[in-house]
Amino acid sequence: MHFNYKDYLKKFSQENRSCPTKAEWLFWNCILKNDWTWYRFLRQKPVDWYILDFYCAKLRLGIEIDGESHEWKGDYDEERDLILSGLGIKIIRYSDVEVLKNFEWVHLDLESEIEKRKGEVNI
Repeated sequence: MHFNYKDYLKKFSQENRSCPTKAEWLFWNCILKNDWTWYRFLRQKPVDWYILDFYCAKLRLGIEIDGESHEWKGDYDEERDLILSGLGIKIIRYSDVEVLKNFEWVHLDLESEIEKRKGEVNI
């Protein structure tokens, strides 16, 4: 499924890919880049008005790694997730602390979430 996005987001997504946070770098290089999930994920994918940290089109699954700035963005994140849900995209969120301090749990949780999502989209 193809989603339109605002043109100006392309530049921001390219910049974000070249300067990932420590948690995003770890998540990408140790989990998603090696395709252990058997699904192709893209980094910093523009969708509609937003940029998703990681996105799998086949699963219609977005993954967000939330840093400290998200502590005061709860309402924004909820509204964003609701809009993306309306587009058929499920969002999974992990904090950067979870990724950096509890990596094994994040890895196992993502595996479980992908299995659930496969059933939801009938793969």
